[in-house]
Amino acid sequence: TPAADWSREEKLAYWLNAYNAFTVKLIVDNYPVKSIKDIDKPWDTKFIKLGGKSYSLNQIENDILRQYSPLIHFGINCASISCPKLYNRAFLATNVNARLKQLTKEFINDSKYNQVSATSPKVSSIFEWYAKDFTQGGRASVQRFVSRYVGYEINDDVELQYLDYNWGLNDGAPPR
Repeated sequence: TPAADWSREEKLAYWLNAYNAFTVKLIVDNYPVKSIKDIDKPWDTKFIKLGGKSYSLNQIENDILRQYSPLIHFGINCASISCPKLYNRAFLATNVNARLKQLTKEFINDSKYNQVSATSPKVSSIFEWYAKDFTQGGRASVQRFVSRYVGYEINDDVELQYLDYNWGLNDGAPPR
């Protein structure tokens, strides 16, 4: 587990990798399932053993990762069709910030997850659930956060529509 003298990037990469690896382990250990939600308390069960401590996925996401950046929401994967794709490499301290920016841009601009336009944006429910994260640090709105990654401005007064979230297991099938 991260030591006190680890850099911010080393800690961030470690916890992103842990979250993703243990999400995959949870699915594998309970397979076959149609959804992660078919597993009893998948986010609240403390099944993750690291450094003599037990963690739940919720603890890693909400108590550890969310303090770093709203971009973590595009680097972690909940094994669901509507979830951002699982990064197929390990995050490293040397690439974690660049990869999170890349994954964020890819997710926001992928029409399977978001249908973004300047006048009628339809975005993932992730932006509704974690709106507080996307509006911190001088970003006045989710619209401004999304605008940074689509290359044009979505005015704050444009109402966002949130797409239904498909909790079906992300087993390679396209989003429905």
